[in-house]
Amino acid sequence: MNRDKPAVAVIFHRLGPYHISRLKAAAHIFEVIAIEQSAETAEYAWQKVVTPPEIRRITLFSATRNGVTARELWRRATETLNTISSLRAVAIPGWSNLAALVALRWCVARNVPCIVMSESTAIDKGRSRWSEWIKKKILALSPAALTGGSRHRDYLVELGFEPRHIFLGYDAVDNDYFRQKAEEVSGRRSEVRKEYGLPENYFLACARFIEKKNLFTLLRAYRGYRKAARESAWDLVLLGDGPLRSDLCRLISDLDLHDFVVLPGFKQYEELPVFYALAGAFVHASRSEPWGLVVNEAMASGLPIIVSNRCGCVPELLEEGRNGFSFAPEDADRLADLLLRMAALPDTERERMARRSREIIALWSAERFANGLRDAVEAAECAPRRKIQPIAKVLLSSLIFARLASPKILERASSHSP
Repeated sequence: MNRDKPAVAVIFHRLGPYHISRLKAAAHIFEVIAIEQSAETAEYAWQKVVTPPEIRRITLFSATRNGVTARELWRRATETLNTISSLRAVAIPGWSNLAALVALRWCVARNVPCIVMSESTAIDKGRSRWSEWIKKKILALSPAALTGGSRHRDYLVELGFEPRHIFLGYDAVDNDYFRQKAEEVSGRRSEVRKEYGLPENYFLACARFIEKKNLFTLLRAYRGYRKAARESAWDLVLLGDGPLRSDLCRLISDLDLHDFVVLPGFKQYEELPVFYALAGAFVHASRSEPWGLVVNEAMASGLPIIVSNRCGCVPELLEEGRNGFSFAPEDADRLADLLLRMAALPDTERERMARRSREIIALWSAERFANGLRDAVEAAECAPRRKIQPIAKVLLSSLIFARLASPKILERASSHSP
């Protein structure tokens, strides 16, 4: 860790592998202080990632599985920020969770630039005039933003953000890791395929088993594909776990797909490249998805993609027909047709698509996150000093104290804000 560099604090809910890769890249520019709200959560079963020496890691709570009150989070977050001296900026995960609001209030009080990291879009969910008006007032307190892509930028502009103070590159993974590991696996495909019990040809999907991931539609589309493809049909490997597992297993049985759908369960980061490397194509069917980092991973691993057009990454990562295809998430027939089309392509065509995937994703590396954060910090520092509207400060305090008054325990936070 280089104390001669300007210090920037970056807040996340929990540090996972892709957070570490971004922060490691940013550490070439800043002294990075990573503040995670919890070392363990019920939502993600990641093993605790090792923190590189160039990153200073501060964990507010060892776990939130058994509950942390809003007041405890407010106190710990404020105390932590108070102990960090000479902060050049603070980057916060969105504008709705309590830690982000507390950090924003702290920055306003101390005249420290606050960078909003956001991957919300206008099409995530229904919006009300009242909530959008509140967001505009709150976001006026932040001078710059780091966001995923064009959909996220456009939404911030709708909320009154200056376009020239919005920078892209928030959603990135360690491209080199997935590329290198996939190449290693490809060098011993038969051995690894046998070790993991994977089919000769398969589509890969990787998602939490929750409603918005649209896995029921994926299974129904896959059944339609199998009927059309018959004996040449690929299998489907559905990687992940979650509360809908028993319901999905029931549907697989009802559709008579139990011999063709493989459910390996949740896999840690170190094993993921195996499943990407041996797949023929990647499918992501979400009804609502801020970005879709699994698409980054698949592309870095060298896969063509079939992606729901509701995924925030589509404008940046998908070139229709060149590295994959898109579909409306409610259209199971269209998805079935695309599965059939992808599997029927000559190997040389899928290889061309795979190369294009890698070329596209190379522009969305962890270094792009680091450069976007740098540009956001510099823009925030150079922005003309604005008079802060009293109503914005009142609304911010009101939102914080409304959460403090709630008896509910701390809920999950992310950069995807409502």
